[in-house]
Amino acid sequence: MPTRPKPGTISERVYLTFPRDLIKEPVLSTLSKQFDVVFNIRGSTVTAEMGLVALEINGKDSEVAKAIAWLKSKGIAVEPIKKNVIE
Repeated sequence: MPTRPKPGTISERVYLTFPRDLIKEPVLSTLSKQFDVVFNIRGSTVTAEMGLVALEINGKDSEVAKAIAWLKSKGIAVEPIKKNVIE
C-alpha cells in the first residue's frame, strides 16, 4: 500500500542517477537536513560506476521542489517515475 502524504503535503516519486563522484557522498542525508522533506528509498542499484535510486520525497510542494532543484544542482539526474512499478 502506498504511503499517503499528510494534508498540505505532496509525495513525489523520482529516479535519481548519481554520477560516479557522488556515489559515496551522504547526499540523501544532507537533503533531509537542508530541506523540510522526508524521503523513502523504494529501490536502488549501486555499482562502482554509478548509483540509481528510486526515491519517494514527501513534504510541502515548495520544499519538495527546492529539494529536487538542489539534487539537480549537484549533478544528479532526476527523472519522474511515471508508473507505479514499485508499489
